[in-house]
Amino acid sequence: MSLVAAVSPERIADLWDGDPESLADLAYLRLREEIIGVELAPGTLLREEDLTRRLGVGRTPVREAVQRLHRDGFVTIIPRRGTLVSEINITDLAGIYEVRAHLESWAARLAAERAGAADRAEAQGLLSELDAMTPGEGYKHLLALDRRIHRFAYRCAQNAHLAETLDQYHNLSLRILNVAMKRYPKLTPSLDEVVHDQRRLLEAILRGDGAAAETTAVEHVTRFEREIRRVI
Repeated sequence: MSLVAAVSPERIADLWDGDPESLADLAYLRLREEIIGVELAPGTLLREEDLTRRLGVGRTPVREAVQRLHRDGFVTIIPRRGTLVSEINITDLAGIYEVRAHLESWAARLAAERAGAADRAEAQGLLSELDAMTPGEGYKHLLALDRRIHRFAYRCAQNAHLAETLDQYHNLSLRILNVAMKRYPKLTPSLDEVVHDQRRLLEAILRGDGAAAETTAVEHVTRFEREIRRVI
């Protein structure tokens, strides 16, 4: 399967702010999503020749993608050993969620205070999607919608630097969650809890209630950290 076929235009739009400008961007996006989804598990050795063949691109895009993954904390480069998907430990969990709890709550407040008419229309659409969710759709669909709502709130804050930082930390925490769920299936998020949290956030944004949005965001983040900390 080619790299472009593996990452659909719709999926790119969900995950990328703007259009990917190069094969390196696409290679980065595909590898990042494979790492987040644990298709590439922690400790997996990434060989350049395997990646070029599998992704269907040359060495330069692969090297650029791997360097960016390294900067973002998804891979570790060890001299004389190679490039490995980064391991996960309790220190990672604490640091990532500490950043998210503080920055995400602030971003949620800004989102509620700064959202415009188009943002409120989008929030209504996301609420409709939450209403339509059923347990039969599975946790992957739930987490995909949860991820879109997080990114929506980041955009509404109207601070590109804040949004970029939060997106990176949310991606890292989502990988931790996926790894934990793979090892301990009972950790799979409750549909009711996620829908309840995200409904409260979207409704706060619609009302322009910064305080409620801030409180809801920090409760949502810390709930996930507590659940993961119990098993990691």
